[in-house]
Amino acid sequence: MKRFWKDVTVESGNSLALDGRPVRTPGRALLALPTPALAEAIAEEWRAVDGDIDPRAMPLTGLANAAIDRIATAHNSFAAGLAAYSESDLLYYRAEAPDPLIARQMAAWDPLLDWARTRYDVHFETTAGVMHRAQPEATLARLAAAVAALDAFRLAGLSPIVTVSGSLVAALALLEGAADAETVWRAAQIDEDWQAEMWGEDDLATQARDAHRADFMAGARFLALL
Repeated sequence: MKRFWKDVTVESGNSLALDGRPVRTPGRALLALPTPALAEAIAEEWRAVDGDIDPRAMPLTGLANAAIDRIATAHNSFAAGLAAYSESDLLYYRAEAPDPLIARQMAAWDPLLDWARTRYDVHFETTAGVMHRAQPEATLARLAAAVAALDAFRLAGLSPIVTVSGSLVAALALLEGAADAETVWRAAQIDEDWQAEMWGEDDLATQARDAHRADFMAGARFLALL
């Protein structure tokens, strides 16, 4: 699909219009945003289209469409899917060796777990290795309740952060301003960074990491605009 419009405007109710015609989601709902800041940022994505429309170049639009068409209509099941990451969060599973990697994980991951312990009054079971370690039922319930309390747009922004990082705890810290996006990204990449330092990284791995980072940072920006 090619660009067919000249002007992009933000209308009342934080909705978008192309040459005066309302923009709609793939599900034909009105693309109305919860904040003027998000509406303007999405309008800029549409203004930047030159020739063919590339959805990868419009990540905020994609997240907004998901919030309206998919998440708002299946809020509980979507929230439960994200909350399930608390059962096997990246931050629980530590390296058995070598010591420098263990130290990196502790320095980056322990402050995030400490924040969550205080914020949600929960306990976490951490372990060395990759064998599953069950978490307390109260911990899972409280984190699930925190996710379920979020609206569709916050769930949409949180989703790529959780799925890319593998950590619900880190994503919630970012959402609530306890850690910034770069800090959370670097924490989530510790194991990959270590492997790259030890063995190098090929072009395909670099491309995949760059794509994951773009998705992650789009989610972080989306949340910041709410």
